[in-house]
Amino acid sequence: MKITFLGGTETVTGSKFLLETERTSVLIDCGLFQGYKWLRERNWQTLPMDIEKLDAVLLTHAHLDHSGYLPVLYKHGFRGPVYTHHATKDLCRILLADSGHIHEEDARYYNKHHLGKHEQSEPLYDRQNAEDCMALFQPVDFDEPVEVGDIRFYLQPAGHILGAASIIVEAEGKHVGFSGDVGRFHDVLMRPPRPLPALDLLLMESTYGNRQHEKQDPFEELAEIVNQVANHGGVLLIPAFAVGRAQALQHMLATLMEEKRIPRIPVYLDSPMAIQVSDIFCQYHEQHRLNADECHRMCNDIIYIRTVDESKAIEKQAFPHIILAGSGMATGGRILHHFKRLLSSPKTTVLFTGYQAGGTRGAKMLAGVETVKIHGEWIPLRASIKMLSSLSGHADYLELTQWLQQSALAKKTPIQLIHGDPEALEALRVHLQEQTKFTVDVAGYWSILRL
Repeated sequence: MKITFLGGTETVTGSKFLLETERTSVLIDCGLFQGYKWLRERNWQTLPMDIEKLDAVLLTHAHLDHSGYLPVLYKHGFRGPVYTHHATKDLCRILLADSGHIHEEDARYYNKHHLGKHEQSEPLYDRQNAEDCMALFQPVDFDEPVEVGDIRFYLQPAGHILGAASIIVEAEGKHVGFSGDVGRFHDVLMRPPRPLPALDLLLMESTYGNRQHEKQDPFEELAEIVNQVANHGGVLLIPAFAVGRAQALQHMLATLMEEKRIPRIPVYLDSPMAIQVSDIFCQYHEQHRLNADECHRMCNDIIYIRTVDESKAIEKQAFPHIILAGSGMATGGRILHHFKRLLSSPKTTVLFTGYQAGGTRGAKMLAGVETVKIHGEWIPLRASIKMLSSLSGHADYLELTQWLQQSALAKKTPIQLIHGDPEALEALRVHLQEQTKFTVDVAGYWSILRL
């Protein structure tokens, strides 16, 4: 068995792991590189693999850094099955189409303003590619055994977001685990990740490998920030990931208003994609902590903004109010239009609620920049910038260690660390080597491991 690390190494994006036996070839995850330009340029590189010989793709979950390269594979001729959980398929139908649309719009903008090094910019893929590739999906349940050639695998719950899974592969007498993104034990929405079975090798994410989440109650933190904004008659802008984070925030705000811990001020969800995802969360309520009544309240206590005209009309809303809009790292979406209008006001508060990858607008704002470039225009940043770190959907280094220790892994089980920035990878490697008996190493980009 051979594993080639095609992405998700020394960075938190672009997860792709090619597993090959003598007879079968599968790709575990198929993610986009995001963040810094030098990373995004990797999306245009030819992969060191024969797409015609690829038998299947196995997806851990729907986030674009794990699924967003699928339309590129489809565009270049891949027609094999894509196996993943039912909820992940439903989420990918939304996320991939939106991603294709964004690539189209970016190319159109570059051509209109004669930007970029090419005479005619082309999208990495378009909405049609994204919609067409959905025909390849063959959803499966958790724990449902699947065979592809001489490879057998199943999905087990990993927490993190709806449908998220760790993938357990058996081939040539070896068992290999791909962690996907590992959720937290006390997440607002998702249930804890299931412990792993005995393995001969584990590829484990390390997003928060050098950090420990704060222990504050996220409801208390959010209530304090909302009350400050309300008392000052301001506006709270929350760049929200459409999958998971937007739904958690809806639930939290609805609960806080219901319990009268914050005033009933208008809360707008200005994201058609997040609205669609919220419907899927209600459909799969048995997969997370919220019951049907809580899902219903989450959707009914928030004002859903579906059209551009409705989004523009928020400008006329009297203060105070709250706007949730995409994207979570402020790299695009409707939040940017609200930023252009409101970032220069000291009465504005921006609340980030998740990991901000290096090079993104969100990371720069948290770092304290004085101006923010939006649609070619530099906007002075006078707003208050805050971070709600206790809402992260990723396990920190202590939670990852707890997850490993709860699992059935042998003491010397080899672990390859993936999906983390260099500092996080090295910190987690040192921690695990000092505190556990596992054999730990950091995977390299395009490196090859043989079992």
